[in-house]
Amino acid sequence: MSYLKAKHLSDLLISKGLTISVAESCTGGSLSSSLTSISGASSYFNCGFITYSNQSKIDMLGVSPESIEMYGAVSEKVAHEMVTGAGQRSHSNLAVSITGIAGPSGGSGSKPVGMVCIGFFFDGNVTTTTQFFSGSRSDIVSQSVTFALVELSLII
Repeated sequence: MSYLKAKHLSDLLISKGLTISVAESCTGGSLSSSLTSISGASSYFNCGFITYSNQSKIDMLGVSPESIEMYGAVSEKVAHEMVTGAGQRSHSNLAVSITGIAGPSGGSGSKPVGMVCIGFFFDGNVTTTTQFFSGSRSDIVSQSVTFALVELSLII
């Protein structure tokens, strides 16, 4: 299913002459893999940042240490800073960030397993959303990737 959604997005990107970059945490490169599984990906896929640790988010994407301390790595604030950094540093038209708790451990009362914050950057504008997915770790990763692919297709 993700392949079809990635193919649809790739067709849109190619037809509009747009490029995309990805900043991933909890999905660990799964979204980048989906996007690059399509033949011709080099015409639209600029780069992927896999920033699993807080320090890599700071170093590679310019996320503020204060934002991580105040809001946590899984927050719309950090997703916003991740996607802004990815878009600006890669000079892409479009970028997406994903940070969340894929489980099965790591959740809390206020941030349960399955909570995923996603940021979208297009033409300098940033939007963020928080989604709650369920199932196993791989289910949550898969749902996060599918959600991002669908939303990206709607944005452009």
